[in-house]
Amino acid sequence: MICGKIIREFREKRSMSLKELAEKAGLSVSYLCEIERGKKLPSIEVIEKLAAALNISKDALFEESPSKKGPSTSPGERISILRRERGLSLSELAERAGISATYLCQIENGKVLPSLATLKAIAKALNANPQDFLSATHISYKIKKIRLERGITQAELAKKAGVSTGLIGQIESGKVEPSIKTLEKISNALSVSPCYFISDDDDINSLLRPMNPELKKLLTDPKVRSFLEMVADCTQEEFMFIMKFVQLYKEHRPKD
Repeated sequence: MICGKIIREFREKRSMSLKELAEKAGLSVSYLCEIERGKKLPSIEVIEKLAAALNISKDALFEESPSKKGPSTSPGERISILRRERGLSLSELAERAGISATYLCQIENGKVLPSLATLKAIAKALNANPQDFLSATHISYKIKKIRLERGITQAELAKKAGVSTGLIGQIESGKVEPSIKTLEKISNALSVSPCYFISDDDDINSLLRPMNPELKKLLTDPKVRSFLEMVADCTQEEFMFIMKFVQLYKEHRPKD
C-alpha cells in the first residue's frame, strides 16, 4: 500500500517543501499533508502525479510487504541461495555457466559485480530469470557496476555528475528512475555513452557476430571493453596522447 512516510522522505531528500511538491503535482498543500501523515489514501492518478513531480517510479511510493521482501539484497546472495536450493556445488554451477569457480565464489561473496551476460549464463544454468538476481533496474545495475569498476564512491560520482549523493544512491537501489538529463550527466561523469545504460548486452553481441574470431575475442575481453568505454569520448589530441603513452610503455617495459 501507499506509504506517506516514503513520499515525505523523497520530498525532503530533494529539499522540497510541502508547498513546492503540492504545486508541482497539482495538489493542495493540506491534501498532500494528509497523505504524508497517512490520513488520506491517494488515487492512482494522484500517485502518478506525485511520482512525476519527484522524478521517481510510482512503484517506489508503495511500501513493500514483508512477504515480498527477499532474504537477500545482492545478486550474489540470491545466486548462492538458488544454487543451494538446486543442490549444486560452486564448481558444478560454474561449469554449467562457463565461468571459473573462483569467479563465481567472488560473485556470491559480493566482491565483484558480474556483467549482465554472465548473470544470464548463471540464470540459464539455474533455470531462472536473470531479473531475479537484480536488486535494481537494468540501468541502475549498470551504473553501480561501472562505478565500482572505476573505483569511485557514490559521493565522487555525484560530485562529477553535478547531482546529490542521495540521488545516486536512490538510482542505484532502483527506487528512482533517472531522467534523460540526469543519465547524460552520469554518463559524462563515467566517460561512457548514455546508450551503454539502455542497451542490452545482446545488442553488443549482435554487432560482434560478423567479425572475425580474433577481433571478436579481443572486443569481448572485459579489460578491452572497459578501456574502450573510458576513451570513447576522448578528443583526438587526448586519444593520440594515450596511444603514444601506451606505445612508449611497451617499448620500455622490462623484458621477460
